[in-house]
Amino acid sequence: MFDSDLKAGVTTSPLLELRGISKYFGGVRALSDINLDVHRAEVLALVGDNGAGKSTLVKIVSGTLHSDDGEILIEGQQTRLENSRQAVELGIHTVYQDLSLCDNLDVVRNLFLGQERVYGVASGRMLKRHQMEREAQRVLDSLSVKLKSLSAPVGDLSGGQRQGIAIARALVTEPKLVLLDEPTAALGVAQRQEVIGLIGRLRDQGRGVVVISHDLRDVQEVADRVIVLRQGRKVAEFLRGEFHPDDLVASITGSRESTEL
Repeated sequence: MFDSDLKAGVTTSPLLELRGISKYFGGVRALSDINLDVHRAEVLALVGDNGAGKSTLVKIVSGTLHSDDGEILIEGQQTRLENSRQAVELGIHTVYQDLSLCDNLDVVRNLFLGQERVYGVASGRMLKRHQMEREAQRVLDSLSVKLKSLSAPVGDLSGGQRQGIAIARALVTEPKLVLLDEPTAALGVAQRQEVIGLIGRLRDQGRGVVVISHDLRDVQEVADRVIVLRQGRKVAEFLRGEFHPDDLVASITGSRESTEL
């Protein structure tokens, strides 16, 4: 997994640093001079109203968009993320709200979609099914995701289980940083708690986690830090235990003076 020093949490150097990130779409400014860090063993929540710039920022970190200004540092090294594949190679994996699961395929095939374990050309590149099942069970066990069968079609699973599969698929690549886009959207109470537990286990494994969410209850429950975006700017930052949901609402809407940054 990771070296024991990753358990040190937010006192270690950041996994990800964004410095002065700005993005324009024509004459529209989507992001303006964004600075933020994400640390090992930390859950950072990113909140804001629709159009605040959350999705644009996530796309830049995941390599699907390029910033117009600013710099990105990964473990202290400046880099330019050219595409999502490079982001994955550098240890960044994004789980989008639609999950991108194939409902007709079973759990194992979904976990290894695009990164199947296969024998060589001489064997016709047949799947190493038993190896994939062992790896799948290991990853699912690490997240405490309970399934009756690895052969079950993903379309038959609950919302919480599907979210677990999407997160587990990210872990197949052993990421250092996981971005979760609205991970509890449209889930019931029990399934929501399953996902909150999954996020906590990612943190316990020493990974950095960024959660984009409109559900301020989730944010208050799971986040170590919260950053508020409004109209493309970072307007507030809060630490766990030092804010009330009303503080977040006030910063999101601009009804109260922004926290000093």
